[in-house]
Amino acid sequence: MRTVTDRALSWRRIFSILRKEFTQLKRDRMTFAMLIGVPLMQLLMFGYAINGDPKHLPTVVVAADGGPMVHAVVRALENTGYFDVKATVSDAEAERWLAEGDAQFALVFPSDFTHRLLRGERPAVAVYADASDPSASGGAIAALTQLPEMALRAELRGPIAQLTPGKAPFELRIHRRYNPEGITQYNVVPGLMGVILTMTLVMMTAMGVTRERERGTLENLLATPVKPVEVMIGKILPYVLIGYVQVLMIYAASRWLFGVPMFGSLGVLALGVLAYITAVLTVGFTFSTIARTQMQSMQITIFYFLPNILLSGFMFPFRGMPHWAQVIGEALPITHFLRLVRGVMLKGSTLADVLPHLWPMGLFILVLGAVAMARYRQTLD
Repeated sequence: MRTVTDRALSWRRIFSILRKEFTQLKRDRMTFAMLIGVPLMQLLMFGYAINGDPKHLPTVVVAADGGPMVHAVVRALENTGYFDVKATVSDAEAERWLAEGDAQFALVFPSDFTHRLLRGERPAVAVYADASDPSASGGAIAALTQLPEMALRAELRGPIAQLTPGKAPFELRIHRRYNPEGITQYNVVPGLMGVILTMTLVMMTAMGVTRERERGTLENLLATPVKPVEVMIGKILPYVLIGYVQVLMIYAASRWLFGVPMFGSLGVLALGVLAYITAVLTVGFTFSTIARTQMQSMQITIFYFLPNILLSGFMFPFRGMPHWAQVIGEALPITHFLRLVRGVMLKGSTLADVLPHLWPMGLFILVLGAVAMARYRQTLD
């Protein structure tokens, strides 16, 4: 029978349990690292890396007329802070820069720009914007509204000052490419392929070896003549099929529910999907050789998932991030996969167009696969 003292609240017993919990946290270093690392990562990324109004966007200029008026407009464009002119190119090269994602904008002057300007005819300058991600170009397009009135104030003096009284001396005609209506789903839904594959496949694969260890079947596996690379391939292959099923579901929904266009080849998209699935499964297998339990596998997966969402260009414009964040983002395979899938679906990118995104994923697979093999051998020992 319990006494009154036993039923009373005991701070001594509470302190004993408290000390036990801290001892357990000290032993479980992975959990302790998650408790400190995740908030710190969120603080740094949201505080420094996230910017919804990107500036210094790469821009190319098409100008057969290389006169001083053209140079004045280009200088005024750069002075807005939103545009960073990379090169003066031809029409065909400008199309290539936009299609491959190397340029966000292309400014195209007519060949008789200066002649028509001095005659007061208000020539039109075309601005082609890569609008596949509406949030990346919205601020820059808004900054263009005052450009025709302000760009040539210093040049239009003296006798030519009143060529176009009450009007801007030229006009800008903005053409939004690849997503003219600025529909957000066109950008988000294809990107969900990479996000869902990362979230599900990395976690499931990460539990591969740890599940064997927790269930006590790892010893049986070690007694067989199976090589480490054979174990990795055997554990990865089932999830390749699962990944394709997920992609098929997302693709069907994007076409039939959200009306996302498909201008490219399904074969090129399937090849890109295969490369990315292999990359994320390699990540998961590597994590399974690091973690000791399935819970630790889940914790590492969450830690990996966070920068994939924030630094890949899925939620926030990639070019709005500082240089150090872009370097980290370029190292993540999801960044290249998002560019690939959006390029194929919205821009009609060919195999040659997506090669700059395929080889980084292939290199990632080779490097991380070697790490996984080294870690797996240590696990066996």
